[in-house]
Amino acid sequence: MNIIPIILSGGSGSRLWPQSRSLYPKQFLPLTSERSMLQETVQRLNGLSNVSAPLVIANEEHRFLVAEQFRQINTSFDKIILEPEGRNTAPAVALAALKAISTGEDPLLLVLAADHSIKSTVEFHKIIEQAREAALEKKLVTFGIVPTHAETGYGYIKSATKPNDSESPASPVEEFVEKPDLETAEEYLLSGDYFWNSGMFMFKASQYLDELGKYRPDILTACQQAMSGQAHDLDFIRPEKTAFLSCPSESIDYAVMEKTSDAVVVPLDAGWSDVGSWSSLWAISDKDDAGNSVHGDVLLHDTKSTYVRSESKLIATIGVKDLVISESDDAILVAHKDRVQDVKKIVEQLNLSQRPEARQHRKIYRPWGAYDSIDEGERFQVKRITVKPGAKLSLQKHYHRAEHWIVVKGTALVTIGEKQVLLTENQSTYIPIGEIHRLENPGQFDLELIEVQSGSYLGEDDIVRLDDNYGRS
Repeated sequence: MNIIPIILSGGSGSRLWPQSRSLYPKQFLPLTSERSMLQETVQRLNGLSNVSAPLVIANEEHRFLVAEQFRQINTSFDKIILEPEGRNTAPAVALAALKAISTGEDPLLLVLAADHSIKSTVEFHKIIEQAREAALEKKLVTFGIVPTHAETGYGYIKSATKPNDSESPASPVEEFVEKPDLETAEEYLLSGDYFWNSGMFMFKASQYLDELGKYRPDILTACQQAMSGQAHDLDFIRPEKTAFLSCPSESIDYAVMEKTSDAVVVPLDAGWSDVGSWSSLWAISDKDDAGNSVHGDVLLHDTKSTYVRSESKLIATIGVKDLVISESDDAILVAHKDRVQDVKKIVEQLNLSQRPEARQHRKIYRPWGAYDSIDEGERFQVKRITVKPGAKLSLQKHYHRAEHWIVVKGTALVTIGEKQVLLTENQSTYIPIGEIHRLENPGQFDLELIEVQSGSYLGEDDIVRLDDNYGRS
C-alpha cells in the first residue's frame, strides 16, 4: 500500500526571530544545512519504498514559497492545500485525509512537520517501515523520540510496555502527558517508559477519519464541508473559507490520539530535534573546541559556548559565553541561551507596535522572484528587484507613484501602455503615474534591476492588477 507523506507547513517559528518571520517562517530557512528545513524534510523521504508525491498543508500567505522550494530541489508534490487560517493539526490532517480518499483509495498517511531535523535518514527509514506494519493493522501510530536528557520543553508519551517486551516495536500508548517540570522529566528518563512526543504520525486515511468522527464529529463535519466546496487554483486547493473557519482549533493529540484505543507508539532514535529555539539549534550544530557554532562572517576572541549567525555584516565577539547572536537584514538579536524562549515576547512587542520586523524581512519573495527595499525616505523608495527566467509581474498601474527602472543584469521586456521595449544592462525606462505597465524576464538568467519609486504614497497596496499569472487579485 502506498504512503502519502502529509507535510504540515503552517507554523510561524516565532522563537527563531529575527531569521524567522510570520511571512517567511523557519521551515523555509536553511538553518541546519544549505537547504531549507522544508527541503530537508522532503528529501529525507528519498529511498522509502511505495511513497507517493507529498501533499502539503500550508498557510495561504506561504503558497508560492512552498511551490518555489519544491522547484529548487526538482521535486514534485501532489497538491498544496491552503488553510484560510490555521486551525491546528487535527483539522489540517483531516483536510489531507479527505483529499487522499477522494480518488477512491485508502492510502497510509505519514504526517510530518516541515521544520524538524533528523540526522540519521537510514534509521528514520527503518522505523517508518516498522510503523507501516502497525498502520496496516489499523493502528494509529505516533513516533516517540527516545529521550537523551530530562527535557522540560516537550510533551511525553508513556508506553504501556517497554520496547524490549515484545517483538513488535509498536507498543500501546498508556497516556500522553504535558510538558513536565525538571524533577518529573528526570523520573521519566530513568523509568525508560516515556518518549518525547514528536508530533509525527502514520495511519490509514480512513482510520483517522473514523476516529475523528467518533471523538470530534464537529471537526470532521466542518472539514468535510470545507473540502466539498473546495476551489482549485494552479497547484493549490482552497477549502471553502466559511466552513473551515467554523472548525474548532485542536491538535491531533487532544482530538484523537488521547482518546482512541488504537494508538500505538514506535520508538525513534535518529537524532531528532524540533529546532524549537536558538539554544536547540546550537545544540545540534557543529561546534569548535570552545563550543561555539558560527555561520557567516564571524570573528571570535575569548568566546565560549556561543551561537553566532551573520547574514550580511561582520560580527565580532570578545569575552562572552553562552550567548545567541543572530543578525538578519534589518534586525539583530542578542540573548543568553537560557532565555531564548523569551524571544516570543520580543515578537509580541513588535506585533503590538505594528512593526514590520515581526512579519517580514526587508527582502520580500514573490512568485515571480523577489524585491529588496534598499532605501526609503519622504516621497521616494529604492528597491532591488529580481525576476526569475520566464516570469512576469502582473499587468498593473499605480495611482500615487511613478517608477524608474534601471537594468543591472539580464534582459527586461517592459510593457508601457500600448508599447513594448526590450532593455538590457545599463538601460532604463520611466513609468508615469497611472500608466498601465508590466515587467517580464524573457531570458534564461535572473533579471536584476533597480526600481526608484517617487510619489505621495508608496505602499504595496497601491497596485491595481489588470492581469496576473498567479491568481492574485
